[in-house]
Amino acid sequence: MRALVQRVSEASVRAGGETLGTIGKGLLVLFCAEAGDTPGDVELLARKTANLRIFADDAGKMNRSVLDIGGAVLAVSQFTLAGDCRKGNRPSFIGAAAPETANAAYDAFCAELRGLGLPVETGRFAAEMKVALVNDGPVTIWLDTAELRGGKG
Repeated sequence: MRALVQRVSEASVRAGGETLGTIGKGLLVLFCAEAGDTPGDVELLARKTANLRIFADDAGKMNRSVLDIGGAVLAVSQFTLAGDCRKGNRPSFIGAAAPETANAAYDAFCAELRGLGLPVETGRFAAEMKVALVNDGPVTIWLDTAELRGGKG
């Protein structure tokens, strides 16, 4: 399971001309479920995301989490994070979870974040979306549960 986490001052997602989700200060999380992910991966990724200390404290050091600052999360499903570009120039997405499995993992990830006390806005699974953001810093962090568990990397 992978996530690209961006610290934002604002972010929104649209599909079909409709605004699906919008947040102010917080995190934009591009989420990808991979084949073989488990419910433990969902819990690990949500906990790590919610507790990432990437917001400034009173001394200006990155020492606060989105929970600490009362921020929100905009979670957007993005299977292309599973893209494998090692061979040729066209990415292979064979490592992405099947759509039904990925959608369930995405919903579970969002529910886990909400269970940790975060307001969560979402995109629409498998939709063609337009994501707008103001990356604050910029700060962008890559999370991969296999790496977090000490596996592949």
